[in-house]
Amino acid sequence: MHHAGEYNRGWNYFEGLSAEEAAEREAAETRTADGYTDPKHYAWAGSGDGSRSRDEMRALEVLDLEPDATFEDVRAAWRRMAKANHPDVRPGDKDAAKRFQGVQAAYEVLKAAEDQRTWKPA
Repeated sequence: MHHAGEYNRGWNYFEGLSAEEAAEREAAETRTADGYTDPKHYAWAGSGDGSRSRDEMRALEVLDLEPDATFEDVRAAWRRMAKANHPDVRPGDKDAAKRFQGVQAAYEVLKAAEDQRTWKPA
């Protein structure tokens, strides 16, 4: 793309147009999509608005979080619960190992959803 920029650097796109035509073309080509909004499922939102999948809602319940929790809240709850139930911390405790696996699965679901929401094409 750099070579195209070099080639077009000195080119006057508005050459041959009147001032009014040039202003009209510039306005038409610099319009933004401000009148449109991103779909709700691309951002964290409160409960009941349909922005979270059923799996995400279950994952939030496993981490004892509210539906409008931020991803920082998710990460903090995951770290706290993973440390408390880690098999190295509680060796031989099968219930803790099961809770640890549930916490890990919940975090993976929420991490994948966050990555999908925040992904931007290059």
